[in-house]
Amino acid sequence: MKGTIVAVCSSKKKGIRKNNVGGAELKVDWGIVGDAHADDWHRQVSLLALESIEKMQALGLNVGPGSFAENLTTQGLDLLSLPLGSQVRVGDEAVLEITQHGKVCHDRCAIYRQVGDCVMPREGIFAKVIKGSQIRTNDAIESIQP
Repeated sequence: MKGTIVAVCSSKKKGIRKNNVGGAELKVDWGIVGDAHADDWHRQVSLLALESIEKMQALGLNVGPGSFAENLTTQGLDLLSLPLGSQVRVGDEAVLEITQHGKVCHDRCAIYRQVGDCVMPREGIFAKVIKGSQIRTNDAIESIQP
């Protein structure tokens, strides 16, 4: 399975939309350097498919890559079909290990309050960085065998 990175997003604070920064450094056991969610834990990098964002756009929301605080917006790769423990390569070198599907949304975000729904808790996935590298928009993302 192969797709494309549509956006590489980061923010200095938690709880806000992330901005597409075009590229970033993935650091082993950390995440995206400079991102508020980076840490030595199992949810170092968040991924959400553009196809999921388009579902919310169809409801009339003005949202796009980064609106759901995801780090990597992908296209063409069925993220939820990636089993826990599987790996994906981003670009030529970076490797992520899938650690979690979805999440519990304890505090309803602004998107949820606007339309009564948010795709990130159901359709977002999380990963930890196994091999670091610079990544950028338009890089390939593909499932690999660990």
